Amino acid sequence: MKTFTPSDVTTAQMHGYLLNAIAPRPIAFVSTIDDEGNVNLSPYSCFNFFGANPPILLFSPTRRVRGNTVKHTLENILQTKECVVNIVPYTIVEQMSLSSTEYDKGINEFIKSGLTELPSLDVKAPRVKESPVQFECKLQQVIEMGQEGGAGNLVICEVIRIHADENILDDNGMIEGAKLDLMGRMGGNYYVRASGDALMSIEKPIRKKGIGIDQLPLHIVESEILTGNQLAKLANIEAIPSIESLEHIEVPMMESRENNHILAGKLLDKGMVEEAWKVLLS
Repeated sequence: MKTFTPSDVTTAQMHGYLLNAIAPRPIAFVSTIDDEGNVNLSPYSCFNFFGANPPILLFSPTRRVRGNTVKHTLENILQTKECVVNIVPYTIVEQMSLSSTEYDKGINEFIKSGLTELPSLDVKAPRVKESPVQFECKLQQVIEMGQEGGAGNLVICEVIRIHADENILDDNGMIEGAKLDLMGRMGGNYYVRASGDALMSIEKPIRKKGIGIDQLPLHIVESEILTGNQLAKLANIEAIPSIESLEHIEVPMMESRENNHILAGKLLDKGMVEEAWKVLLS
């Protein structure tokens, strides 16, 4: 492996390493307004939530590497102490990207990107109508991480109101992630679309205590065919099933252990864990 310290590379190179390795990242599409009423709209992928009580969102408008200047978003938030964080679905990803153009101060990126301003209820900054989830926020704190180009500014916001499109809600009124069609930021020009085959379901080991890979039979642990992910699926059970408990399951039996492991791997990839166990224990 290549090993180096931050002092071994330029700021631009470090920026590239971080953006490519720490991905995909959710996108905060942040709308703000300054004291004179000028609206700004810009995306930030150094973004996440950091608690639900109180509900806190955090994003970072970094200082520009070239010129060492700060973003209009940061200037506006420091003036008005508020913003709206809009979520980015696939349907507006190109418009979102266009809004990241470094327009002069006073230029409204809503107009440039063709997106629609929607009045907020508790803050002055407008929302993005086309965004399925919008968070009206009040500023708690800005933590300046440095004075040089590339330094972050951690904007810590408290959510004071949430707007969610009813089309993305489930029967219980909760947001259903599969309906959002969200975009994630990668490095360079790359994005990832969180929908279709890109989504996968993994059962959380919360309500039960998985036995762990170390407790699997040796011939399974030492398999040269089964992957770590497949072994983890097998190990996410409270006890190894008995042959008797699997009698009701019909699966083909292979002539060799190698072929059994190949079949078990295919079953595990389809989420058929009990079937895979029967193949491996037979």
